[in-house]
Amino acid sequence: MVRLLFILLLIALPARAEEVVLGLSQDEVAITANFDGSQILVFGAVKREEPIPDGPPLQVVVAVSGPSKPVLVRRKERRFGIWVNTDSVLVDSAPSFYAVAASGPFDEVLTDVEDLRHRVSIERAIRSVGAAMHIRGAQNFADAVVRIRERSGLYKIVEDSVAVDQQTLFRTAIDMPANLTEGEYSTRIFLTREGRVVSVYETTIDVRKVGLERWLYNLSRNQPLIYGLMSLAIAIAAGWGASAAFRMLRQG
Repeated sequence: MVRLLFILLLIALPARAEEVVLGLSQDEVAITANFDGSQILVFGAVKREEPIPDGPPLQVVVAVSGPSKPVLVRRKERRFGIWVNTDSVLVDSAPSFYAVAASGPFDEVLTDVEDLRHRVSIERAIRSVGAAMHIRGAQNFADAVVRIRERSGLYKIVEDSVAVDQQTLFRTAIDMPANLTEGEYSTRIFLTREGRVVSVYETTIDVRKVGLERWLYNLSRNQPLIYGLMSLAIAIAAGWGASAAFRMLRQG
């Protein structure tokens, strides 16, 4: 009897008709002293055990998210002729980098319900704790984080940027700016039909400082006194060198 129920349960469970087989041009990004950004090529295929379903075409959404940290946001107001900090709100979790690429208009490839469930859009990727009752416009603080990081190129949604061939192959490129934070960058690929998610694939991209940049970073964290003295010595030497060079030019 138990065996029969188990077989009936297996028959009742829906099979995953479409799954992602993913590739990345690189799964590591090295931040060096002259690092000026990178571009990650995301490409893959859709694995099927059945023919392509009839109806609306397959859509693809790619979301790359950097390490998330709490952010304290303060509001400035003019008081007695000077700007001072007034209210503050703690944004519980905000990714240091967040990029979304979609094969069409975002609100068409993903419904609001699915966006709420998977937290794909920029606004849904940020979580804010409850603000104090006396703080007006608490949502404006989270909006400010989005606005500032969009201007810095750290947050973006790029529509119609994922090419999908024959509902089977897809590819896109994610531009990553120079001011990246170290850590693991979560990469999620969503397959959708009629705005509903039919399959999700997740992987990570490792972003690390290497070489001189890594050595200086560790020195500043582990031995701040030596790092400060070395910075002072370099500044003095650079100033003396520039002064000597200008003196030679005037004499010439």
